Amino acid sequence: MKTLMGIPRAEGSAGISLHGRVLNEIGQSIVRGEFLPGDQLPNADDWSASYGVSRTVLREAIKVLAGKGMVESRPRTGTRVRPRKDWNFLDPDVLVWRYGSRTTIEEARSLFELRRAIEPTAGALAAQRATEQQVSELRILLVEMEKAGDDGERFAIPDLAFHQAILRMSGNELIGSLAALIETALVISFRLTDDNPQGQHHSLPLHRDVVESITARDPDSTSKALIILLDQAEEDVRSALAARLARRG
Repeated sequence: MKTLMGIPRAEGSAGISLHGRVLNEIGQSIVRGEFLPGDQLPNADDWSASYGVSRTVLREAIKVLAGKGMVESRPRTGTRVRPRKDWNFLDPDVLVWRYGSRTTIEEARSLFELRRAIEPTAGALAAQRATEQQVSELRILLVEMEKAGDDGERFAIPDLAFHQAILRMSGNELIGSLAALIETALVISFRLTDDNPQGQHHSLPLHRDVVESITARDPDSTSKALIILLDQAEEDVRSALAARLARRG
């Protein structure tokens, strides 16, 4: 199954290619600690049989994991898991594997700490540099969010576009290139709060404050508005995680 904006669910495989399914399953098993740093992964023949895929598909998955800094393959010693410090935790796939259905409150906090390090600064720059056309487009996205009502999927699409637009409006290409990272972080948040439509009602006036601050060309106000928005989003995620934990008993 795919989620918003085409990001695959790490915990499922429907709608994902064979290569993607194997990549997700191996990636998740490493992130969950089923294979620890230094552990050797099963040989290709055993794993090919286990997953019911060709060695070629398996090799492709291992090559992708190596590119993410998670494993390394050497002649005669096979493929081993690399230390966590070498993993690219900003890679969208690794983010999804790490912050899946088993996300803890502590892990959610680290995700929002990352967003706070990026988005308020981007917003302050956007207040100084955004064109009138860009501000108008941001208002259109806000209207789409308002029209969504309790429809979480309909709300999420313009919400994603809203936060990505602010990164681009910063006028900084390096910040703009983080759009995929913020997209993944938002999708994870949507997953964790998809059974709590109150979250989007909380966030609407806060998004409106961001737009008004950018329109007023007030960098400090924009930065503060985004911090408040992220604080509320984190509180919604924490509440959702606490409720899930209580249901599990």
